[in-house]
Amino acid sequence: MRNRVVVALCLAITLVQPAQAAPIYTFPIVGCTYSYARYHHDYPANDILAKKGCKFVAVTSGVVDEVRKVDTYNYKKPTGDTKGGLFVSIIGDDGVRYYGSHLKKVADGIDIGVRVEVGTLLGLVGDSGDARGTAPHVHFGISWPTANNIWWVRRGEVAPWRYLDQWKIGKDKSPVAEVKALLAKSGEVPPIPKK
Repeated sequence: MRNRVVVALCLAITLVQPAQAAPIYTFPIVGCTYSYARYHHDYPANDILAKKGCKFVAVTSGVVDEVRKVDTYNYKKPTGDTKGGLFVSIIGDDGVRYYGSHLKKVADGIDIGVRVEVGTLLGLVGDSGDARGTAPHVHFGISWPTANNIWWVRRGEVAPWRYLDQWKIGKDKSPVAEVKALLAKSGEVPPIPKK
């Protein structure tokens, strides 16, 4: 009898699952239905369509890099820098920049230099900038860090859909290798991080 108890106890101990580690990555829209295509109309990025006001969150932990809280886009005098309207970009702990634009609102407390954890609310889905009058969405871009206002890199250099596909099913697929390879190919030198 005692041997059966010991065997049963050992079996129970081996079947106990270890605590699940927190995810490194998560999908950028939470609490709403969404859709996105595997392409963008003119450069590597994805427009994630969702209801206006849905939550846009940090896909990974990191530090807020750039924020625009006032929509300065002017249809009569459009500029590349203002096309995104309200936006937030973060530099993840993985060294990659993640960017979301066309927001309705940037979340309270989100400012340059603020530390965010995976899943932190960054803003709300909207149609600011040159998206005014279109279906609400977040323009989502992945790139390497640059000096502020290098909008042509900020908007996206790596097609995000393969990462979005994995993050929506709870997988922690990292874009680091692809970003590093494209950065090396581009010949750009990223800025030295501030200490």
